[in-house]
Amino acid sequence: MIMKLIIGFITYGDSTAKYLPYFLDSLGAQIYRDYKVLAVDNSEKEDNGNIKYLREHGVDFKWAGGNIGFARAYNSMIRQAVDLGADYFLVINPDIILEPDAAAKMVEALEQDGRLGSVCPKVLRWDFARNRKTDVIDTCGIRLRPGLRFVDAGQGERDEGRHDSTDILGPSGAAAMYRLEALGRVKEENGYFDETMFMYKEDCDLAYRLFLAGYQSRCVAGAVVYHDRTARAAGESDLRVVMNRKNKNKRIKAWSFLNQHILFLKYWRLQNTANKLAVSWYGLKMFIFVLLFEQYSLKQYRRLWKLRKKINTYGS
Repeated sequence: MIMKLIIGFITYGDSTAKYLPYFLDSLGAQIYRDYKVLAVDNSEKEDNGNIKYLREHGVDFKWAGGNIGFARAYNSMIRQAVDLGADYFLVINPDIILEPDAAAKMVEALEQDGRLGSVCPKVLRWDFARNRKTDVIDTCGIRLRPGLRFVDAGQGERDEGRHDSTDILGPSGAAAMYRLEALGRVKEENGYFDETMFMYKEDCDLAYRLFLAGYQSRCVAGAVVYHDRTARAAGESDLRVVMNRKNKNKRIKAWSFLNQHILFLKYWRLQNTANKLAVSWYGLKMFIFVLLFEQYSLKQYRRLWKLRKKINTYGS
């Protein structure tokens, strides 16, 4: 039986197992029923709470054999969705709970406008510790700033509707629904999501490729989900970015640093002179910051050099 929508998510160790009862209950409560759920478990050991819970609740999953990263795990599920003949694929974090009409409203938006390659819900914060929904925005989608800087629209603000119709580049990887036909058109050698990016900013990269291919994206404000984001930001200033980094562990900061530079290399040739200057300034500020405060990230320059031949570059 062909399902129009495939919903895919990744689990990893204890950090996701605690959310599954809430997350899967919210999926089961969706008024949109023409969907199938897939999961990839990226846990280091096969004997873990995620697999036990997924198996008990009949979710179609596979253990990856270890942490293969966001991009590789999702690419495997997207390929499966294509083989199943689906039209749409929902990328969703398991630390999210969805309102019952969220999937229906996102599918409806894609059905009504063929120009859309992707949509996202309005993502508000979920205070998991108190099991309380809030009116604080987590993201209304990704916006592109000068210097190939990608930010979450409205993050940290009270939801007063100001970002309901804001222009976005694409959806955040926390909750993103894609048109599979569009993904097929922008797929590159490194996959739908770029597998040179182990984790972080691969959603920005895919959003930019869809934009370059002529697709639009939109936040479907009536589709609401709640996200328990561990590392939270509020605002787009350099100070806010620095403060946000204090809440992240070293490995996450290293991945983010590396992948931002991959984005610089991929799309440098497409930038006009003004934005090349902005990219250079942004890159210089990043270098000075890690030189002063995060010296462990300096080794990512060596990693970038080793990856250079695998990075797809755009433009003449």
